[in-house]
Amino acid sequence: MDGGKKKKSNSNVVKYNKWGYIFLLPFIIVYGVFQLIPFVSTIYYSFFENYRSGLKQIGPNFIGLENYATLLSNADIWKYTENTFFMWILGFVPQIVISLLLAAWFSDPSLRLKGQRFFKTVIYLPNLIMAAAFAMLFFTLFADSGPINSMLVNAGFLSEPYKFMSNTWSARTLVGFMNFLMWFGNTTILLLAGMMGIDTSLFEAAEVDGATAGQIFWKITMPLLRPIFVYVLITSLIGGLQMFDVPQILTNGEGAPDRTTMTLIMYLNKHLFNKNYGMSGALSVILLIITGILSFAVYKFTTNQETN
Repeated sequence: MDGGKKKKSNSNVVKYNKWGYIFLLPFIIVYGVFQLIPFVSTIYYSFFENYRSGLKQIGPNFIGLENYATLLSNADIWKYTENTFFMWILGFVPQIVISLLLAAWFSDPSLRLKGQRFFKTVIYLPNLIMAAAFAMLFFTLFADSGPINSMLVNAGFLSEPYKFMSNTWSARTLVGFMNFLMWFGNTTILLLAGMMGIDTSLFEAAEVDGATAGQIFWKITMPLLRPIFVYVLITSLIGGLQMFDVPQILTNGEGAPDRTTMTLIMYLNKHLFNKNYGMSGALSVILLIITGILSFAVYKFTTNQETN
């Protein structure tokens, strides 16, 4: 009798498992068609010479690692890598600082801030605006004859319009500032969710022991917030390496001035625009490797600190 019941229960489990696999099929099919196949194809064609010269298509001809050697020996890729990281840091540092402050204020019950839902909605709204629209807005605002220059000249701060797009520091700062505005609301919500998940009894016990607000934040809040913080850091790093639309529109795809705002994805887009598919594939694989190594390094560094 017992054996029969076990067989029946096992068959029921198998039937339920089949339904689970059926529900997973749409995701597996979509992932395979739109992610896995292009991913494998990109790696495959990165070993081929495949570009257009005038009206003539050259290739595809197998050339091994020659595309990778050409890219890595070119000084441009290192310059664009430096540009990408620099502009990401310009946006990420104020983003994480402001987000931590806002999350700490919103999650502190002693402050009793009014209208929290309104302010949370407002700071999240820039995240809903398309990056292309955001870049066009800033391009118009900071143009040589734009409203910002007009106000500064009329107020007497400037004698003539300042060329924001022609100066390296101002152009890079604008890109970093836009990335900050677009993403600090999302980061605030994530950090706030992590802080609200911390047991309040820990804070109460620390206050009873005489801990200051700073000690509570650094000794209790930050260590317990580390998993969310690592997630934010890694996803922001990946997004920074994929930076494209904001500098592309702001500089008309030229990375002005003097390619100091040219990012790796903008460089990749130029190869695609020129139909150089082999070089584009190689650059995509290099980006994948850089992203994987940096994400793994961040994860290991933070987890090692946690265990210590």
